[in-house]
Amino acid sequence: MTPRSASRGAEDADLDLFAPDSPPPPPAPRAQRAKRASPEPKPVDTYPGETAQSAVTVSMLSQAARDVIEGAFIPLWVRGEVSDFKAHRNGHWYFCLRDRMSQIKCVVWSRDQRGVPAPPDDGMQVVAFGRLSVYAARSEMQFTVLRMEAEGDGLRRKALERTRARLEADGLLAPERKRPLPRFPRVIAVITSLDGAALHDIVAVMRRRAANVRLIVVPAKVQGDGAVLELCAALDRVNRWGKADLVIIGRGGGGREDLWAFNDERVARAVAACDVPTISAVGHEVDISICDLVADLRAPTPSAAAEAATRSRSELQAELRKVSLRIGGAARAFVRHRADELRHLERDVAAASTELVQRRRGQLQDVAGRLNALSPVATLARGYTVARSEGGATLGNLAAFREGMPFELVVRDGVVSAEVRGLRANKPESA
Repeated sequence: MTPRSASRGAEDADLDLFAPDSPPPPPAPRAQRAKRASPEPKPVDTYPGETAQSAVTVSMLSQAARDVIEGAFIPLWVRGEVSDFKAHRNGHWYFCLRDRMSQIKCVVWSRDQRGVPAPPDDGMQVVAFGRLSVYAARSEMQFTVLRMEAEGDGLRRKALERTRARLEADGLLAPERKRPLPRFPRVIAVITSLDGAALHDIVAVMRRRAANVRLIVVPAKVQGDGAVLELCAALDRVNRWGKADLVIIGRGGGGREDLWAFNDERVARAVAACDVPTISAVGHEVDISICDLVADLRAPTPSAAAEAATRSRSELQAELRKVSLRIGGAARAFVRHRADELRHLERDVAAASTELVQRRRGQLQDVAGRLNALSPVATLARGYTVARSEGGATLGNLAAFREGMPFELVVRDGVVSAEVRGLRANKPESA
């Protein structure tokens, strides 16, 4: 064993070979010294890389450094300023975290980006959670980021703005696409957690206001990992069922992290694609989520959502009174309108009748004038007479008479008996 290896073995055994309070060992006999002076050759113990013959490869050195660094540091939070941010085409993000004295390269793999609300901007102060590692291909130390938060709410605000811009570009936030809620829903689907206070509040309000409404609960996680997928699956389940008149989706109050699932773009698009009207009730009155903006109605609390979805008995009675008053007023207005129409029609009929009588009277007078002009009585009144035989036949020419034949002359005011004494034909020119 070499002196170096002997010393290393003593250290490993935790022995102090040169204690000041111990006397030095006595000298060995000459024969023993001579024997030690010429020991038998033994193989020398070496570790990889100690000599040129045991040199390690670059990849072995890089892998050893990686094992040492990754084994020495547990996952931890690091604070710094983002610089040189680049989003690679393969989906990964690369940037540096730095302070006044140092900087370290960072990477966010595409599979871990769900833990980061939005890509950071250069110059943004962030705290990143991850683990220190070595990129073996280049032997570069880097910090693999698993989660990231900006100082304040910079990243979350950026994520909300990006999500809202995409939804607005697709027209999902337009006021004209908001659908009216059914006035008297019979089946209401509630998407929330079975263990949350939101469900208890909704059920209590429903029982008090509209006990005959059927309430269908579709359970889903409302925070944490998997909440987004469960909320989307619950909305899809309600759509495929197809028997709900209204959907309430939401949860009770909580921190910003607790409500973040309702700011996810996938949940917002699933709410917009719902076949029936939706009410979003997320958090407290001051909390506004992306889901609230897409839903047909935003309720400040789950209790308010239940009140907006149903009508209480007093509200129904008041509405019935209003409807009764409107129907009575409409009936009276209808009767008045019809009465006015009848009076106007009566005047129109009278005027039309008078005009028709006058027109017919004029026509009759015209016909009477023409008939009077053609009437034999009128001819007789002008001094003409009509000769008739004793049988009443009109004698209109000379051939109808014979000598000594009795006949009658019809004058304007009577009949004259006459007899033929002679016949004389008119001269041709006078005829």
